[in-house]
Amino acid sequence: MMTLDSQILTPYDIAGCSLKNRLAVAPMTRVSATETGHVIQEMARYYERFAKGGFGLVITEGIYTDQKHSQGYPFQPGITDAQQAQAWRAVTDSIHAHQGSVFAQIMHAGALSQGNRFVDVPAAPSALRPKGEQMKFYYGEGRYPVPRAMTEEDIADAIEGFAQAATLAIEFANFDGIEIHGANGYLLDQFLTDYTNQRNDRWGGSVQARISLTLEVVKAVRKAVGMVPLGVRISQSKVNDYEHKWAEGEHAAEVIFGSLNDAGLGFIHVTEFEAWKPAFPAGRNSLVALARHYAPQVALIANGGLHTPEHASSVMKDGADIIAIGKAALANPDLPQRLASKEMLDEFDPSILGPIANIKSSELTLA
Repeated sequence: MMTLDSQILTPYDIAGCSLKNRLAVAPMTRVSATETGHVIQEMARYYERFAKGGFGLVITEGIYTDQKHSQGYPFQPGITDAQQAQAWRAVTDSIHAHQGSVFAQIMHAGALSQGNRFVDVPAAPSALRPKGEQMKFYYGEGRYPVPRAMTEEDIADAIEGFAQAATLAIEFANFDGIEIHGANGYLLDQFLTDYTNQRNDRWGGSVQARISLTLEVVKAVRKAVGMVPLGVRISQSKVNDYEHKWAEGEHAAEVIFGSLNDAGLGFIHVTEFEAWKPAFPAGRNSLVALARHYAPQVALIANGGLHTPEHASSVMKDGADIIAIGKAALANPDLPQRLASKEMLDEFDPSILGPIANIKSSELTLA
């Protein structure tokens, strides 16, 4: 039986968006759109289950932002034009029908692109082959290709892509807010990370320079959409490098979270493999605690193994305002209702995400 601090089930206002509780569905790539990146009806049904099951907030899977280098996977949804954006209305309308809120997570894959219908060669901060191999459950095979280093024009295009995608998400798709994907090894994280960013121009070098592209994207998106809820997802680990830690340790946390705090964000979404653990080997504070310390003015969403009461309570004590749930939400789309009634939770079945991580018909009957 699950019990949790009752605070998690209380309403919360995140940057002007009123949530019925502090439980969110974490973004999870499901590669279930059409080949041209359009949302299908099964995706609307998939997302609706979480709102029907009581989650106050749903954060979408990463949505690619332009018709150039941003797409990461085959069958990934996009929001690059009005037609793609309008297809998302089926999702947002289904969530709103159950008094839920939904944020669009917009992303650029950079060097980790393993399926782009617009270009053959990925673009990244530097022409370095990413670590590891492509992810089979997202249709990948073999090593990542070597990307080409982005020019100033490429960087400007990427920034404009984020801003345009955010505009389409708010004006055409009726999303309640925007999450900029700056985590998990994708483009903005590639600029932030010391070993993937070998540039010697204004975008590389110190951690302050390496976070500058994320800050420019925030500025462009804020200008485009005004005062809607806007946040950034941040992590140390990557889909191709789970063990990575910021080279500058807590100094990096101070610069990154302090800069995001000063950028006027509504929230920061901190994700770690095990979010309640110390962020660095020599320290005691979790990344959530460091984010709260250096970004006192923004709401914090925490994600990473937080489906147990003790771990969720731990990061809330560290300063998290909202808990984002991933695999446990897939197993329990009605998780908030189960917590409220102190019911047992179902265990996550890995077959949901294999052999391909697309939406299975069995999932659509769970709620």
